[in-house]
Amino acid sequence: MTDSPLAEPAAPSEPTTQAQVQAREDLDLLFAELAQPGGETWARAESDILRIWSRSGSAAMDLLYKRGETALDAGDTMAAIGHLTALTDHAPDFAAGWYLRSIAFYLDGDFGPAIADLGEVLRLEPRHFGALTQLGTILEELGDDRNALKAFRQSLTIHPNQQDAQDAVQRLERKLQGMDA
Repeated sequence: MTDSPLAEPAAPSEPTTQAQVQAREDLDLLFAELAQPGGETWARAESDILRIWSRSGSAAMDLLYKRGETALDAGDTMAAIGHLTALTDHAPDFAAGWYLRSIAFYLDGDFGPAIADLGEVLRLEPRHFGALTQLGTILEELGDDRNALKAFRQSLTIHPNQQDAQDAVQRLERKLQGMDA
């Protein structure tokens, strides 16, 4: 009996424009909280941002994301790359898919594709502090300390409470000061 007044309406398969606008406004408020050095609300803001970013708006795409994440957790980078390539092919505007695939490429030792995917992440979401930090990590491993330092500093302007990025900035500043002397 589908005409029942108690029947639940079908959930939309894609987020509505209103939902997308609301998510963007929520993110703007969360980034304002995240940018506050110190304080106690940044951790919650970070968690909320990561949660919002991990939702594609499509159950099928979220499943591919989850499968990629599970494969990465199991150490199976090739399976992760397979799932995440399907995700980026079908949802090219979903920054989290590109980011997770960049991690898989990085863990597989494929720095070129990892950097390319990070470029896509940053094109879609310029405030993606995780992508900037990951880019800094890769550039440092490649010996491009100056650009690595720039990436870490840019990440810290968005999210100043990242201990790994803070440590990297200190390490690279010391190293580059010794080279400039």
